[in-house]
Order: sequence, then structure tokens, then C-alpha cells
Amino acid sequence: MSISIPSINIGAILPEIILTVTAFVIIFVELFTPKKWSVSIPIICFVGLLVGFYALARLWGETVFAFGESVTSDNFALFFKFIFLLGALLVTLISVDYLKREGIYHVEYFFLILLSTVGMMIMASSIDLISIFLGLEVMSIALYVLAGFNRTDPRSNEASLKYFLIGAFASGFLLYGIALIYGNFQTTNLREIFVLLSGEYSLSIIGLFGVVLVLIGFFFKIAFVPFHMWVPDVYQGAPTSATAFMSAGPKAAGFAVLLRTVIYAFGISSPELTSLFWILAVVTMSVGNIVAIAQNNLKRMLAYSSIAHAGYVLVAVVAGGPAGTSAAMFYLLVYTLMNVGAFSILIVFGQRGEDNLNFSDYAGLASKYPLGALAMTLFMLSLAGIPPTAGFMGKFYVFSAAVSQGYVTLAVIGVLNSLISVYYYIRVVVVMYMSAKPAEKFHFTYSVPAIIALIIAAWGTLQLGILPERWLSLAKDSIISFLL
Repeated sequence: MSISIPSINIGAILPEIILTVTAFVIIFVELFTPKKWSVSIPIICFVGLLVGFYALARLWGETVFAFGESVTSDNFALFFKFIFLLGALLVTLISVDYLKREGIYHVEYFFLILLSTVGMMIMASSIDLISIFLGLEVMSIALYVLAGFNRTDPRSNEASLKYFLIGAFASGFLLYGIALIYGNFQTTNLREIFVLLSGEYSLSIIGLFGVVLVLIGFFFKIAFVPFHMWVPDVYQGAPTSATAFMSAGPKAAGFAVLLRTVIYAFGISSPELTSLFWILAVVTMSVGNIVAIAQNNLKRMLAYSSIAHAGYVLVAVVAGGPAGTSAAMFYLLVYTLMNVGAFSILIVFGQRGEDNLNFSDYAGLASKYPLGALAMTLFMLSLAGIPPTAGFMGKFYVFSAAVSQGYVTLAVIGVLNSLISVYYYIRVVVVMYMSAKPAEKFHFTYSVPAIIALIIAAWGTLQLGILPERWLSLAKDSIISFLL
């Protein structure tokens, strides 16, 4: 009896290997070196992420399949891996002094950041439902711990528990759906499923139910309405740096998987699936924006904002094709920069215990810290989609893709939702510039790493708004390998 050994190509997962090795180096440094060496942990993490960027650049332009064709390294996956690494890099920079200020500086934090990023990368590279599930669990377990990293804060404990329970519930949907899909196709490989559906093969009732369950699992992770209930409480209760991390990378990872499964394997051309996503996009945008108006806590406002932005990206998914897919990818890159930048401001001007996160706590900020208020204004304007910021270009490409595919009504609803969001984003700006407040309530944390992260985020937000062609071209190049 012969045993077939699947092809193994380590090069296909080189960035994941680099980050995994870096994560374990961090643990070994903590365990086997003097205590004073712990200050080097963020530097090790930072260097590992930079080497990961170098590995991405070396792999760009190649399409490699590995591990029995369950994993691929193509430009589509590499583009998303760039987003994950960028988010992890910025969060690493803003976390160093924040963790010390909150009294929760533990090296395990950086280990979890790297491990979660590895899970996201596996999700983006996977072309098999089993490997997607493995990547999802690696990412999620690390995020559960990060949400409750401040063990002395009941809000953090509550956030972790809620995230874990709902995440486990979503994973159950996903795993059962994968089992039903396997029962229909006798395979979980997305390429094989695509070939079968391109021929005479069709989905049975069981297979269709499996697809629905898989989509529900993804909807929970991305936080589409009505699967968004966990987001506000988790975002508010988790440490702010962890919130910044989970608001960007995991959302992009969820969309990477959604694009592979829906557009590639199962096909967005299905009228029923298109109608479902159309409705989800409208409801998600509307609920996120309308409820955000009523929020007085900045973290909760950004939580509902993230739900609305998931709806904008879903508009691009509905549009489908190269234009829609590249617009979604570009928007997720833009969202990572402007959202992590906004959370960076909350960290730099925060205080121990995170008690100054209401709108009123930032009244008059511009009079004492004009540069900080200017940076926050930039991020708010970008989130609102006002030119010449990256957020405007992201929404422009998303809505243009929808119009080009005939979804004019959906694009109009998206534009109206974007106008609604201007109210609560500009409200932050108005409070900073036009409201007075006792100066002693401001707490500025002079953190060189956090300021570097702010500069990177601000520069990226402006650069992608003024000169977006290069990055949009890279996203379009990614689609070529994605559709092979």
C-alpha cells in the first residue's frame, strides 16, 4: 500500500515561519536571560516584523502551492499579509509605553501579537477550508487573551469572556458547515470545489446549508449585522492597544477568506448570494452609523464605526470582479492606517485606568496640543471619507466598482451612510477645537515609539489619499493570481 506524501514548500509560508520563530525567541529571551533583557522584547518583535516585510517583497510575483495544495503564496495573500504586518507593526509601537503606564507590561503580549498575525497570514494563504479553520483558531485564541490582558480590570475580563464565548459559538457554525460541505463535495479544497461547480456538479441541500453555516461563521468574525453584538463591549473593555489590533487585522483576514470562498470557490454570481450580501451591506452600514451617533465613549464610537466600514467593504464584495475585489483590498489597507492612527491618539493622550475616553474628555485639546488635535482631525476626516484623505479614495473606488456593475442603488445608500458618519466624526473635531476644558485634565504620554506610529499612520493616510494609484495597482495585480 503506497502512501501519498503531499508536497511541502517551506518558501510558501516563509513570512509565517519568520514571525513564529520571532515569537518563540521572545519567550526564550524572557525565560533564559536576565530580567533587564525584557526591554529588548519590543525591539525583537519590531525586527521580526521588518524581516517579515522583506520576505513578502522577495515572494511578490510568484504563485506557489504547498502542503497538498492547501496553502498558496500568491500576490493576493501577500497583499493581505502586508496589511497584517503593517497593523502589527503599528500596534507594537503604540503598545510599549501604554503597557507600562497601565501596569500590564508582560512579554507574552508581544508573543500573542505575533501569534495572532501568523493566524491571519495562514487564513489569507489558505485555499482549503481546514487550513482556514486552523488559521482562524490560531488568530482567535490569541485575541481572546489579548482582550483580557488587563487581568485586574473587570471590563477587560468581561470583554475577553464575551469574545471567547461568541467566538467559540461562531467557530462551531464554521466547523459544522465545513463538515457539510465535505459531505457534498468529498473535498474541502477551494480549487477542487471551484472545478466541480464549474462543471455539471451542483450544491445539494446539505451542501447549501453548509455554505450558509460557513458564511455565518465568517459574518461573526467580521461583525456584520446582526452578528455584531460583541463588538462594542469587547472594543471598550479590551486594552486600547489590543482594541486597535483587533479592529484592523482580524477584519482584513475575515475579508480575505470571504473573497476566496465567495468570489472564487462558490461564486458571487449566484443571485441569491448577491441579494443576501446586498441586504447585509445596507443593514451593516446603516446600523453601524446610526448607533455610532448616540455614543459618548470614543472606543464604542469607533467600534460601531468599524461595523459600518465592514458594510462599505461588503459593497465592493457585492460588486465582485477585479474592480470590486481590488477596491475591497485597497479599502482594508486604508482602514488599517486610519483606524490604528485614531486609537494611537487615544493612547498618547490617555491616562492610567482609561477613564478619559469620552468625547468631553478631549474638549479643548487643540489649544494645548495642536499637533495631536491635527493628527486626530486627519484620521476623523479620513474615516468620514473627506478628500484629500485615503478614506475618500477608498470609498470612491468601492462605490465606483458598485456603480460599474450596475449596483447604483447600493452605491447611493453607501454615500448617504457616509454622509451620516460625518456627524459623529466631525463631532470629535468640534469638541477638540471649539470646547473649553480645564487644562489639568489632559495627560500627554511622551512615547517615541507611539509618535513614530502616528507619523507612519498620518503619512500613509495622506499619501494614499493624494497618490493612491500605486497601491491600487498592486491590489489589481493581486487579483490576476487570485483568479487563476
